[in-house]
Formats: sequence, C-alpha cells, structure tokens
Amino acid sequence: MNEASEIVVLSRKTSRLTALEIFEEIFENFIEFHGDRSFRDDKAIVGGIATLNGQSVTVIGNQKGHELTENIERNFGSPHPEGYRKALRLMKQAEKFQRPIITFINTSGAYCGVQAEERGQGEAIARNLIEMSQLKVPIISLIVGEGGSGGALALAMGNQVWMMEHTMYSILSPEGFSSILWKDASRAGEAAEIMKLTAADLLGLDIIDQIIPETDQNILLDNGTILENLKSKLIGALNELTPKSPSELIEERYQRFRKY
Repeated sequence: MNEASEIVVLSRKTSRLTALEIFEEIFENFIEFHGDRSFRDDKAIVGGIATLNGQSVTVIGNQKGHELTENIERNFGSPHPEGYRKALRLMKQAEKFQRPIITFINTSGAYCGVQAEERGQGEAIARNLIEMSQLKVPIISLIVGEGGSGGALALAMGNQVWMMEHTMYSILSPEGFSSILWKDASRAGEAAEIMKLTAADLLGLDIIDQIIPETDQNILLDNGTILENLKSKLIGALNELTPKSPSELIEERYQRFRKY
C-alpha cells in the first residue's frame, strides 16, 4: 500500500477513540443532550456541554462504535438530517450562552438513504454551513477519523480546523472517486494518492491549520499521551480565540474558507 492508502485504513480502524471517549478524557462535567426538537435523537451525532480548564464549552461529534452492534446502533457515524439539526441546536445554544464550540468529526459522510433524503438531508447540511459561518463564538473543528464529504463539512466550518495524524478529509471516499473516474473501485489506493486527503497533504495545501501527532519518531503514541497533547492545544487555541469579538471571529472564519 502507498502512504495515502495506509492512512485511509488507519482512519477507518474501529479501535480509534470515539467522540464520547474523547469527551470523557479531555473535558470535565460532560452532560449529553439529545434530540433535534423536531423528529428524533440521531445517535450518529453526540453532543452536550462540558468544561475545559474551567471554561464552559459545547462539544459535538460523530459517534462510531468499536464493534458491529454499536456501529449499527450509531449508523456507523453517518448522520440523518435530525443529527445535523441536533448539532445546530446545540451550536445555537452555545452562541446564546457565549460558549466556544469544539467539534469532532469521524464519518464517511451523511447517510444517503431514501428516508434521510425525504427529511431534507441536503437542506440540513446546507443550513449548518450557513449558520456556522455566522456564529458569534469560536469554533474549533477536529477530524478524528474519516472526514467524508459534506457530511463532515457540516461540522467542520471552524475558525480553526485540525486533523489527527492518521486521518483523512476528502470530498468522497477513494472507492467512490475511483468508481466515478475509472469505473473501477479496485483502484482506490491510486485514487487516495491523487486526492491529497491526508493530514500532511492538507496542511501543505493550507486547508487545515494543525496536525495532532499520533506517533513520535514513527512509534505509535498511547491514547493518554495523544489526548493530553490535544487538551493542551485546545486550551491554548481557546485562550487565543475567546478574547476576539464576534465580528472578528465571523470575518476570520469567512476569510479562512473564502481563500480556497
């Protein structure tokens, strides 16, 4: 396998930390909220309020599982429209109470079933993009596994966007890319290299702002060390972003995405 293909495999490993595990390890006093106040609670997205270094924050993330039963329950981290609407409800609540927002993305994409389309999947994603672009509080978005398509971007319109070292962020899967381009899904490895979907690629292209290391001199770090480093970086970033005015945050977010 080439390097990009290896990253794709690592990003999809079921042993990767889930959003809820990250919440419990990095934040204090986490309280989970449920439902979009319209249809139902989508278990593919989790979120709520917590504290970080004494500061109240809103945390939201895609939730996958470590084994098949949990992944089925969580729909493999692929949200329905009500999942994105739950996330937006929490983000608007965060704005009301002036809490920074931190999102953790790990999804192959939004769920593409008929029922999701009937309930307005495209509108829900578009609504999140519109609303997030204008939120008056800091937003930090972190890719912690797969970052697939608009389903990932719907949680990733941050003032800063980070990636874990062994993650991917792309417009679609390498299998989908190769199927469309060459009518041959078996060329996914070749597609992965072309797509520039690794953290190193995207940092070089100025698409992301920072990489969170998962190795040290090619030796895998333990989860405790990774999360301790991540926590320190989040505290530092919030100390930098929180003093900024709402207009500064909105303008910086606009300029960040406009430069593409």
